[in-house]
Amino acid sequence: MKIRFVAVLSLFLIALLCFGLSLRAQAAPAQQQFATNTALPDGRILYTVQAGDTCGRIQLLYGISLQQLRELNENINSDCTNLIPGQNLLIALSGPAGPSATPGPSPTLPPPTTTPTPFAGTTEICVLLYDDLNGNALREATEPAVAGGAISVAETSGKYSKTLQTAINPDPNAYQGVCFTDVPEGNYNIGVAIPDNYNPTTNLTYTLDVKAGDRAEVSFGAQSRDTGVAAPSGGGPSGGGTSPILGFFGAILLLGGIGLGWYALRLRGPQSKLKRSGLAKR
Repeated sequence: MKIRFVAVLSLFLIALLCFGLSLRAQAAPAQQQFATNTALPDGRILYTVQAGDTCGRIQLLYGISLQQLRELNENINSDCTNLIPGQNLLIALSGPAGPSATPGPSPTLPPPTTTPTPFAGTTEICVLLYDDLNGNALREATEPAVAGGAISVAETSGKYSKTLQTAINPDPNAYQGVCFTDVPEGNYNIGVAIPDNYNPTTNLTYTLDVKAGDRAEVSFGAQSRDTGVAAPSGGGPSGGGTSPILGFFGAILLLGGIGLGWYALRLRGPQSKLKRSGLAKR
């Protein structure tokens, strides 16, 4: 009986010892990182990233916001997923340490200051001066660009103004117009000066509103005087060219008038003869 009691007591002590060891293992993990506000000589407070660390854990350790953590460490991405064990993170800047530091309360970080950045979005305005071969004031795929002209783009309030010359791009697949880049958004007056040997087929001015990030395209038509199609349809100054269509209709009208005159003379001849014969009988 005594031996049985000793055996039971031994098993109880062994179980109690194992239970105490398990509690100790749970209460004291092998790796534990505590926050520290001890500044380096240059005033920086650093934290070394541990395995399994997240930005949320570091925020709780030091009582800072995610915005402050990202402002002090530009290498942290927007999702805070690129933390690497062993990486040093800047937690605060308290200024260079003095010659004799007096222990005191932990420094309180000032609230972050945010400087608003003005929106600097720009747009692009592309203008094409094309040879309106058929004079219909519409850009056709076969109508080429016109070189030797000038394009002016001016913002109505005067904050932007620029003039570029038109030219023909040797690459037929490239855009043949003139592009004004880095143009601030606003209301613009676009004007075109055509070469001397051309007549306009569209209005040569246009008003355009553009927003940041947009790309606007405007086309103006002009026709070479050697082509000889009708006068401009957009109200611009008329040229001295003649239209072959008008000349054709004019020739038809002229021939019709000659034919009617000849027919009238043929009718008048017999009537005169009848009148003379009637007088002779009297």
